[in-house]
Amino acid sequence: QVQLVESGGGLVQAGGSLRLSCAASGRTFSSLSIGWFRQAPGKERDFLSAISWSGGVRLYANSLKGRFQISRDNAKDTVYLQINSLKPEDTAVYYCAATLGVRDLALPANYDSWGQGTQVTVSS
Repeated sequence: QVQLVESGGGLVQAGGSLRLSCAASGRTFSSLSIGWFRQAPGKERDFLSAISWSGGVRLYANSLKGRFQISRDNAKDTVYLQINSLKPEDTAVYYCAATLGVRDLALPANYDSWGQGTQVTVSS
């Protein structure tokens, strides 16, 4: 089992940037694919981005239009999600999740472990 802890959320003005971190422990991090999702109040959990264990595969939701960038540092057991040009509609709880697989990384059901989430609030 892997434990995941998200950090880096907060209150930011529209147009600003944030870098979210997902730190892992309890399992060999370099064997895990990591995904980022978000959930706004009253809405479903949406896929944002995912990165394979090697970093060779990076996926993004079409709606992000290049504002999000995912990366990983296996030496630090951490995956990052850089979010630029933040909009009020980006307000949500952001979650990272881990899986040993590399297929269908946009599907929440394919992930085995989830973090507690970090709140991102964007003011207009």
